[in-house]
Amino acid sequence: MQEMNRQNIIPVNIEDEMQASYIDYSMSVIVMRALPDVRDGLKPVHRRIIYAMHDEGLTHGKSHSKCAGVVGEVLKKYHTHGDGAVYDALVRMAQEWNLRYPLIDGQGNFGSVDGDSPAAYRYTECRLSAIAELLLQDIDRNTVDYTANYDGRFEEPVVLPAAFPNLLVNGSAGIAVGMATNIPPHNLGEVIDAICMMIRDPDIALNELMKVLPGPDFPTGGFIYGRQGIREAYETGRGRLQLRARVRTEEFRNGREAIIVTEIPYQVNKANLIVDIAQLVRDKKIQGISDIRDESDQNGMRIVIELRKGEVPQVIINNLYKMTQLQVTFGVILLALDGGRPRYLSLKRILQCYINHRREVVVRRTRFDLDKARKRIHIVEGLLKAVENIDSVIKIIRGSETVQAARDGLKSGFDLTDEQTQAILDMPLRRLTGLEIEKLMHERKELVALIESLAGILADPGKVLNLITDELQEVKARFGDSRLTEIVNAEGDLSIEDLIAEERMVITITHSGYIKRTGTALYRSQRRGGKGSRGINLKEEDWVEHVFVGTTHNYLMFFSNFGRAYWLKVYELPEGGRTTRGRPIVNLLQLEAGEKIESIVPVKEFQEDLYLVFCTKMGRVVRNSLNLYSNPRRTGIKAIKIADNDELISVRQTDLHQELIIATRNGMGVRFKGPDVRPMGRFVGGVRGVNLSGDDQVVGMIVLRPDTTVLTICENGYGKRTRADEYRIVRRGAKGVINIRTSERNGKVMSVLDVVDSDELIMISENGVTIRSSVSEMRTISRATQGVRLINLSTGDRLTSVARIEEDKDVDSNGSADD
Repeated sequence: MQEMNRQNIIPVNIEDEMQASYIDYSMSVIVMRALPDVRDGLKPVHRRIIYAMHDEGLTHGKSHSKCAGVVGEVLKKYHTHGDGAVYDALVRMAQEWNLRYPLIDGQGNFGSVDGDSPAAYRYTECRLSAIAELLLQDIDRNTVDYTANYDGRFEEPVVLPAAFPNLLVNGSAGIAVGMATNIPPHNLGEVIDAICMMIRDPDIALNELMKVLPGPDFPTGGFIYGRQGIREAYETGRGRLQLRARVRTEEFRNGREAIIVTEIPYQVNKANLIVDIAQLVRDKKIQGISDIRDESDQNGMRIVIELRKGEVPQVIINNLYKMTQLQVTFGVILLALDGGRPRYLSLKRILQCYINHRREVVVRRTRFDLDKARKRIHIVEGLLKAVENIDSVIKIIRGSETVQAARDGLKSGFDLTDEQTQAILDMPLRRLTGLEIEKLMHERKELVALIESLAGILADPGKVLNLITDELQEVKARFGDSRLTEIVNAEGDLSIEDLIAEERMVITITHSGYIKRTGTALYRSQRRGGKGSRGINLKEEDWVEHVFVGTTHNYLMFFSNFGRAYWLKVYELPEGGRTTRGRPIVNLLQLEAGEKIESIVPVKEFQEDLYLVFCTKMGRVVRNSLNLYSNPRRTGIKAIKIADNDELISVRQTDLHQELIIATRNGMGVRFKGPDVRPMGRFVGGVRGVNLSGDDQVVGMIVLRPDTTVLTICENGYGKRTRADEYRIVRRGAKGVINIRTSERNGKVMSVLDVVDSDELIMISENGVTIRSSVSEMRTISRATQGVRLINLSTGDRLTSVARIEEDKDVDSNGSADD
């Protein structure tokens, strides 16, 4: 016997055995306990708690149930660990200072931000929160895989369908063996916006994503001090954030001041914070504080730190930030299970993993619904066949000695399947009424339409992504809220824009598509009719087509003849002298073949109460809200719909009430009220703005400002100023009135501007001659005249571009040039 036992012993190196056993243990801890899944953002214990509560029917619309029962259910069916671990996990999901959007609706003592322990689970009650039910949405429609529990008697989901991106929204923290995760919570609406941007453009840059998802959003509010750590975390999966409390000062009795703390950093214990501040005061490490007390109540947090008379609050605030947990460091570790393996994930990877998960859920759900609809229509068609031959059916059934004989008779007599035959045998007599028959026919019609719709979704990946987007937007509309945590620049945490002085620039674009910016000081002012100074050195076949004035910090919105919109900051343009050509604009914007820039508008803020008005060469006008363009994209977006024989000529920024004047090449002008063009969405064809005659076409559009005059400029260097009131107001779409006489001397109209005496003009000719003149030197004359010489051009030369400069003012968006 002993000899047999010795034969069963296998010699193993103890180092190899310890290594293999420890690796198995560590992987078990990593996968089964400590790390969340990137798809639903849950660790196994959290997933089991939520699923067990769902299985018990503890939804947010039902009554609360004892936490002891939930813990027992989880231990009995799914989780082979201690009850303390399960209850601690349940409690954390109910604490609004730990989760940005709590998943458990608790009733009773669930602890506090002061670190108080929750009551025992025999005293507390719980149910799922409304948003937690979204994690389980459609779980009964074959959307996820199941696995056997620890003893094989029950099944549990491998992952939840997760109708919202829980990993980023609520974050996660855990310590595994040799690794840890620390994912901060985020704002639901911002994360959904970022996912929708990723769906529209999978290759979108991180900079673009961070415009809608600027950083974490903690349930305790406060500040994130500095942006560099956020960007590093989103790029590499690791970063460090400086979190600060929100403080303000209040004046108290006898002229004393107090520091009021209303929000503290995430996961800071308020009671311990107050004790630490008091200890620092006792040790005289922080001086100038006379009293500290906690006045927090159900309305919110309020820690009052009273100062001695004459103390400077900011000095003490800085010391508190330096020496207490009013400022802490949060180490971001974006580590989660991706495909069952622990991985450090970038922001884009997390978003893409969630999109992939939801795509699989939607496809499986649609396939389930399609199979169910096909099975049902199969039954309905059998019932309808039976109803149509009801007398024969009844005869077969009555004439059969057994149920099996009736079943066989129906199958052979009417070419039915087993399922259809059984449905006919189970059909109650009430289904034979006329109303019930009509219901069956209506149901068949609805099922046919449903099957067609579901099959269309499965056949088109774009429809699947559209469904994901629509469902996420519904979640945002239902549960989205405002950001709690404010992100501020740290000292020395400067963006590129912060390092560039804000100064006024002249932006020029040539016919061949060269663009540059030049300081306005390089253009010296001359009297009206001067010869000008030498401008850009151009090739014979090129000339300056657009000239525009803006500041380095303005956004420039570029609108092309194809009706597309592009964005750049002015400081991103190449800077050059008066005579340099600049760089090809195709190197800065992703233009299509044959596309060229026709209009430029500077924008400071994308406000909802401001609008863009578009005008095309054939006189079509469109108005839409500036807010529709608040998410710039380097690849551009479709702004308006352009007919095949038309192109975009002018874009102006306005409010809803400003009047417009459209000028034509043959010297006509039409003035109408702004409300005549109602706001529309993007990518529409618009309405008629002017009624053109013959070969006439639009050359420009202006928005009338108070006390402005209309400056009309012709190709041969002649023009005139006219009071706006000489243009009578007509309805949109009229022919208008004579704006200027287009004689052989003047040539055709090439531009129209709204100007005041303090403005200056920069005019550029086809040969590159540039002149800067004051508008005050141009007297105001009547409308139907030929005007005066504005620039002395050489024979054969002609004006191609004109821009207005407003002196001693911020740049006005209406001063865009599109000549």
